[in-house]
Amino acid sequence: MTGWTEEELSSVGAARELKVASERSDGTLRPYVIIWQVRVDDAIYIRSAHGPENSWFRHAKAAGAGRISSAGVERDVRFEPAEPDRAADIDATYHAKYDRFGPGPVGAVTGPEVHETTLRVVPRD
Repeated sequence: MTGWTEEELSSVGAARELKVASERSDGTLRPYVIIWQVRVDDAIYIRSAHGPENSWFRHAKAAGAGRISSAGVERDVRFEPAEPDRAADIDATYHAKYDRFGPGPVGAVTGPEVHETTLRVVPRD
C-alpha cells in the first residue's frame, strides 16, 4: 500500500491525539509518545511542543522513520521536514482543531518559533 487512504487521512486527521514512535538504528521502535497532529489537504503533520530539543522530535528527525498509531490506524512511516510554504496552513489547522484547549497548549505548537519542528508523516510501502 502506498500513501494514505482517504479513510486513514480522515480518521487520523479527526483524532485528538496520535502516538508516534521512531526507529532505533537496529530497527526496533522507541516507546510511543502521544502528541497532537493535524491533517492539511492530503498530509498529516506533527510538531514538537517543546522545541527542537524534545527527545521524541530529535529521534524522529534523526531516524527519519518510525510508526504511528491513531484512531485505529497503524502505519510504518517516514518523518520528513514539512514544506515551509505550508506553515501558515498548518498553524491555522492547529488553531481550528485545538484552540478549545486554551492559548498555552496551542501556542506551544503554533507560530514561527515551532515551524522548524514540523514533520510531515508519510506512509512507507
